[in-house]
Amino acid sequence: MKYVDEFRDPVAAKELISTIHHLADQLGRPWKFMEVCGGHTHTIYRHGLEHLLPEAVEFVHGPGCPVCVIPRGRVDDAVWLAHRPGVIFTTFGDMMRVPGTQGSLLQAQARGADVRFVYSPLDAVKIARDNPDREVVFFAVGFETTAPSTAAALAVSQKTGVKNFFVFCNHVLINPPVRAILDTNNVKLDGLIGPGHVATVVGSDHFDFVPEEFHVPLVVTGFEPLDILQSVAMLLTQYAEGRCEVENQYARVVRSGGNAEARRMLAEVFTPRDTFEWRGLGEIPYSGYRLSDEYMAFDAETHFDLPGDRVDDHPACQCGLVLTGQIKPWECKVFGTGCTPENPIGTCMVSPEGACAAYYNFGRIPTLLANR
Repeated sequence: MKYVDEFRDPVAAKELISTIHHLADQLGRPWKFMEVCGGHTHTIYRHGLEHLLPEAVEFVHGPGCPVCVIPRGRVDDAVWLAHRPGVIFTTFGDMMRVPGTQGSLLQAQARGADVRFVYSPLDAVKIARDNPDREVVFFAVGFETTAPSTAAALAVSQKTGVKNFFVFCNHVLINPPVRAILDTNNVKLDGLIGPGHVATVVGSDHFDFVPEEFHVPLVVTGFEPLDILQSVAMLLTQYAEGRCEVENQYARVVRSGGNAEARRMLAEVFTPRDTFEWRGLGEIPYSGYRLSDEYMAFDAETHFDLPGDRVDDHPACQCGLVLTGQIKPWECKVFGTGCTPENPIGTCMVSPEGACAAYYNFGRIPTLLANR
């Protein structure tokens, strides 16, 4: 199978691991690399890659899980919307179990709210067409990766005259949280494993600010085991050769300028918000999307006059520290005990891209809890 088997080849993996060990020995100091995307976290821990690398190379987790970064107040707004009379609330499945102060969307459904999970925003548009006497809201979540699909649904709705479709927009931008983490002294990073899926839309050039402003190398990376290993080798090679730049390991998918049509759609349908609240990072200016003036008639926040209250995280949850690389999931005081996938307290445990879920699901519970 092209582009899968090649990136799980054990012979190639052994060669890359040998290269990484050689470079780490040659450079002779510890290295801390942040995998920005939650998909990378799951690849690392599903395949046990952290055990194959030298002790000098450490992975820390970043803010690239789109579900994880949504604060509790926005989840509460979603539950509030779902309970409005006449509303059909639609969402991707990974948001159904995210807890807010008033429970999750799954619990709202159990209480009688008409909550439906969809595979595409266009599914929500179809539900709106099929139910002209109802108001259909789509919970739009994700980075620039998924925002084009929401933009397409909005464009279709406008073109075909669908008046009862609304978007609760929680799309966020990747660069502002990365910049916020690099701006702080909370964690010293030697390199970034860049988000491959976001880069398919925005392009690898989108991350040039990282080496130019912060003097930290970044490698845009795919999601197979050998992708991760190759990106680590590329980061260490940059240091060995005295370079600091953006490199594109995911060249089979990513181009320097990204996807021009997707970027055009984003510019037409969305505009940056003045500010957006992030779990673990607080308010970051111009870090999220809202609907542009041309599409404001589809904006759920203005149509329904949302409460929009700011709500603190659960006092026991340390997802914010995990998302900014300051602690590992198992260092959270409720990991694996008070917080599990069956009874999540924070988003990092419930999301399929969450770092806590990765640690929990891939067999490390007894050892991690013993070492806590």
